[in-house]
Amino acid sequence: MSVEEGKAAPAFTLEDAKGKKTSLKDFRGKNVIVYFYPKDDTPGCTKEALGFRDLWRHFQKEDTVVLGISPDGAGSHESFIEKYELPFILLSDPDKEVMSKYGAFGEKMMYGKRTLGVIRSTVWVGPDGKVKKHWHRVAKAADHPARVLEALGG
Repeated sequence: MSVEEGKAAPAFTLEDAKGKKTSLKDFRGKNVIVYFYPKDDTPGCTKEALGFRDLWRHFQKEDTVVLGISPDGAGSHESFIEKYELPFILLSDPDKEVMSKYGAFGEKMMYGKRTLGVIRSTVWVGPDGKVKKHWHRVAKAADHPARVLEALGG
């Protein structure tokens, strides 16, 4: 299953870095940027996270919540947040169930070989809970947060 623009975003509940359960429905009435990334504190994932961090106040002006989701556990997320002073929520999806629902886990090319893994992607969920935009395969992690902000109108 994947997400489709104009349709309801798949519901989910995952744990954050402190072990608190966080659900998509908690943010109903706001724009929610859900970005999927492979691993905390790796070069591309760090660049993407820093992009969202550095543009944070602009996302807030757009009444937007940012949720990062990876298979990493709470301890890894907590370290990543502290190391880079990330102001947004990171959620753990160790079984990759939510990633699979969103089309963010599957076959991809890595170093010229087909492999199963996390597909760097982002979904913008509107205040009504519907998918407004889906960036299925993000190629340039460092530039991506600015493109997302631009789509929001910021």
